Amino acid sequence: MKQKNTLLIALLFLVTTTYTQKTIKASSILSDIKSGKSIMYQNVTIVGTLDFTDMDIALQKLPKKKKNSWWSNGNSSNLIEKQIDTKISFTNCTFKDNVLAYIPDDESGYTFIANFEDDTTFKNCNFESKAMFKYSTFEKNSDFSGTTFDDDSTFKYAKFERNISFTNTKFSEIATFKYAKFNENVSFENSVFEDSAIFKYTKFNNGVSFRNTNFEEDLNIKYMNVDGDFNISNMKVAYDIDSKYTKINGKGFSKYLLSNRN
Repeated sequence: MKQKNTLLIALLFLVTTTYTQKTIKASSILSDIKSGKSIMYQNVTIVGTLDFTDMDIALQKLPKKKKNSWWSNGNSSNLIEKQIDTKISFTNCTFKDNVLAYIPDDESGYTFIANFEDDTTFKNCNFESKAMFKYSTFEKNSDFSGTTFDDDSTFKYAKFERNISFTNTKFSEIATFKYAKFNENVSFENSVFEDSAIFKYTKFNNGVSFRNTNFEEDLNIKYMNVDGDFNISNMKVAYDIDSKYTKINGKGFSKYLLSNRN
């Protein structure tokens, strides 16, 4: 009996230790980034807001007076950019709180964003709260494949310079890629958009695949521009497609479909 109790205690200790090791504070990750360390995590849960913009530190060095540039829409000197120059890799991770690479701070009048200079991976992850990547530039390869966005997400104005994948990705709320720019071929194959999907003014400079993609609400591709391969085989859209002024290799959306009908 004593031996069984000892084994049980040891097992409980192991389980507790394993659970503790799998929970990481966002502040710890941010400290590593500031130290120039590469970020590589697998099978962990991240708690606390992961603010890539480092807004709190940046505010200490900025003028306190609110700037009056309401006409600039966040694109003038009010835009404060943080360069993340280390490799970022999260695989099979869960983010319990907000992940922010974009923060519009009403109190100061500044908008804070983060750009990613090295490979950036959020593969098979789960964003349980907001995932904000508006205005972010991804200079090298990036990967969001197999990831679930449970809350609001935006890649509005984001720029993807190299390889990028959104294959098998799930968006539970409105997904915004408005004005996003993709320099390399990007795949949304087998992805699910449970709410409206917005690709208005999006530019695909080297093709895009929506093969087997399921849009369960509206799809807005107004003014979208695609150069290169445009794969929409078995793509499903439950409601309306707004394709006004869309250009697929120089052709309107409807004409492109007609000219490529088998």
